[in-house]
Amino acid sequence: MSEYAVRVNDVSKAFLIGLKESRKETLGAELISWFRSPVKNFNNLKRLNTFEHSEESDDFFWALRNVSFDLKHGETLGIIGDNGAGKSTLLKIISRITNPTLGYAEVFGRASSLLEVGTGFNNELTGRENVYLNGAILGMTKSEINKKFDEIVAFSGVEKFIDTQIKKYSSGMKIRLAFSVASNIETELMIIDEVLSIGDTEFRKKSLSKMIQIAKSGTAIILVSHNMLPIQSMCKNTMHLEHGRIVNYGKTNEVVSSYLGNLNKDKTSQTWTLESSPSSESIKITKAEVLPVLNVPVIRAGDPFEFRFEFYNLIENEYDINITFHLSDEYENLVFIGSTALTGKKFNVSKGYISANCRIPANLLNHGKFTISKLFVLKGFENVIYDHSDLLVFEITGDVEYSPGKSGKIDGLLKPKLEWELTAGNN
Repeated sequence: MSEYAVRVNDVSKAFLIGLKESRKETLGAELISWFRSPVKNFNNLKRLNTFEHSEESDDFFWALRNVSFDLKHGETLGIIGDNGAGKSTLLKIISRITNPTLGYAEVFGRASSLLEVGTGFNNELTGRENVYLNGAILGMTKSEINKKFDEIVAFSGVEKFIDTQIKKYSSGMKIRLAFSVASNIETELMIIDEVLSIGDTEFRKKSLSKMIQIAKSGTAIILVSHNMLPIQSMCKNTMHLEHGRIVNYGKTNEVVSSYLGNLNKDKTSQTWTLESSPSSESIKITKAEVLPVLNVPVIRAGDPFEFRFEFYNLIENEYDINITFHLSDEYENLVFIGSTALTGKKFNVSKGYISANCRIPANLLNHGKFTISKLFVLKGFENVIYDHSDLLVFEITGDVEYSPGKSGKIDGLLKPKLEWELTAGNN
């Protein structure tokens, strides 16, 4: 048996796309074009089968260009990139759903693809019947399904409803059952596209633990996700695709940090005029910034700092306002939520400018890059009247000069300075 689970060699994929027809200026030219259309359509179809490898044309879209990598049994590979980077196309080529235009992909052993969880479910059949149907579609034999049946149902958490028609399931129940079937296939290679983002939080944790367990058992795994947490938890190496080409390949933390660093260029201050500001029917935002409190040009680990927001309120009548933000780290983990609602105070406003300052205390955050990933303005406690994503991006640096108990990178999102008491001697 080969030491490799999959080998991808110089794979490229081109799609023939339609272009806008030029408009004819005379009736005669339009009639000639109409008569020529069948021949033109035939020639376009013929080109799909007589594709010249060196051909370049405006009506060819290259989804992948010259992608190569090897993956051994028991290894895990993450694939990241923006929408349209070619990630799903690559997985479909490895899964034999589509053929490459150039190059080849070899899979050694049995492969299982979790590309679209739930494909093949029949709403008129019961959960039990769909386990057997979906398992067969994914390549399992009846004896394999019999052996795994109790484990599949227990993992899905739908035991009570297993003999109920699928059409009566909630969407979450369908997703859990489908994932349970797909993740219980005994295979040499598992190909996963975004399915670890399905279901509720508890089931996502179970799914991630299941995938880590499968990886430890010796199954090679290729995982595509926009969520960096499963990529970092599961994958030793990661590939970054951009416009169909590999732009970075290596250790996961290094590739992910580089990718997110390029996405999250520091954005420590934003200012808008009242006319150009992002707005809702009720609120215009005019400024957002993060500011050092101490007399240094940077924010260091352990330093206090401030967030400052300025708005223009369009609502005439006075009301109780609340401002809430989500602070996330560079890997999209939520660090904490800050909100005026947690102060126990009421903030009444009427039409006009509003300024809000939030002081982040000293000795809290560690080194790293952080984002105000969400900002909400609420009327009262529940009615969101304005929201803004990825508002500020800033970095907390290492300490400029040594100070005992303060310098040095330690693990964790936070770097609190805690009060300690120690006693020594006999009780």
